[in-house]
Amino acid sequence: MTPLYGHEEAVAAFRAALDTGRLHHAWLLAGPEGVGKALFADKAALRLLAEGAGPPVHAPGLDVPDEHPVARLAAAGSHPDLARLERLTKEGGTELARSISVDQVRGLQRLFATTPSLSPRRAVVIDAIDDLERNAANALLKNLEEPPPDTLFLLVSHSPERLLPTIRSRCRLLRLSPLGPDAMTSALRAALPDADAEEIEALAGVGEGAPGRAIAWRGLDIDALDREMDALVRQGDPINARRSALAASLSTKAAQGRYEAFLARAPARIAAAAKGRGGQARAEAIRLWERATNLAGSAQRHSLDPTSVVFELAGLLAALAEGEGRDAA
Repeated sequence: MTPLYGHEEAVAAFRAALDTGRLHHAWLLAGPEGVGKALFADKAALRLLAEGAGPPVHAPGLDVPDEHPVARLAAAGSHPDLARLERLTKEGGTELARSISVDQVRGLQRLFATTPSLSPRRAVVIDAIDDLERNAANALLKNLEEPPPDTLFLLVSHSPERLLPTIRSRCRLLRLSPLGPDAMTSALRAALPDADAEEIEALAGVGEGAPGRAIAWRGLDIDALDREMDALVRQGDPINARRSALAASLSTKAAQGRYEAFLARAPARIAAAAKGRGGQARAEAIRLWERATNLAGSAQRHSLDPTSVVFELAGLLAALAEGEGRDAA
């Protein structure tokens, strides 16, 4: 399995609970997208199952050797005590469904209807719980309120504040932070053995501690996208020319990757501008950041029109320019 870099404190917290037999039935793994939460969940589930089934695992942290029988079953997708829920691919294409359906959650009942097969425990990984449709979230809540015996839930969340409070309250929260420079570089080198030192350095800067995000943005010319945003922040856009051009360039199907990168980076660019301001200007920048964060967060979840989303987000960036922030409504 892919190595997990960084997150030493989170690994230690989970291992302490596992080793002492005080493992909470549900863990909410929260943090920025791309920092390794899903990998942490997969490795934690595998370690739990391997510890229970044997042979003994002597690897450090959450690692399980690839040759371990449990690891082989998990890699083949055939471990009877492990379930993983994620958005499915739409029929006849490569596009992912908008959400994890209630039928997927209800399908877990087949797992819960029997006792664990190979070890004393079983594990359910949901990547990401933010993707559950409302009925699916309610169905999962019933399992968290009355947990099936000997079952561990590992719930990945990029935005835990958006979850039902009743779900959050049933989980032990474990936050995974962006990786430091050394761990980030190591993660990128391991994932991209063909990349040279210059590209690794560039991706490390773009990823800002999230190797998954940096890898997803490889080859998308993120520097050019950043320059466009910087120009909006510095110069504004009094005749809507810049934002119109940016919206047109990011709204095509071929530009999907750059569009997703823009959704992630635009609120962060506004937040960076807010830090350098004071007084009313800072308050206005924070208000713009809140609007940008809400819009970017709902854009894909609700399949909003990309042209309109980019145009509006670009307008919020332009409103940071001197003389415009006060007028943004």
